[in-house]
Amino acid sequence: MTVIVLTNCPAGLRGFLTRWLLEISAGVFVGNPSARIRDTLWHEVERYTAQGRALLAHTTDNEQGFTFRTHDHAWHPTDHEGLTLIHRPAPNPSATSTPPQSVPPTGWSRASKRRRFGR
Repeated sequence: MTVIVLTNCPAGLRGFLTRWLLEISAGVFVGNPSARIRDTLWHEVERYTAQGRALLAHTTDNEQGFTFRTHDHAWHPTDHEGLTLIHRPAPNPSATSTPPQSVPPTGWSRASKRRRFGR
């Protein structure tokens, strides 16, 4: 079993993959091609992905029963004692910090004053 997930990729690449795989949802392709065809498809995906991302998961003879590959993805597969795990990069603290919030004004808002006391 082979699963390829494309994100933000050209429509021509999606059309190319439909020759060998079924597109069960937008950008999600499943099928059971041979290993040679699967590797050829993945090579074409890496070549024509452009600004998008791609993920390939397929069955194999290991402890997990599957393996996966990524292309232009922030998360990378990492081998840990024979198991393939996903390494997610730590978030950048400066990018995730929110700017200091201003203190909200006290009292009634103008809209609530209009509703309560009329215009």
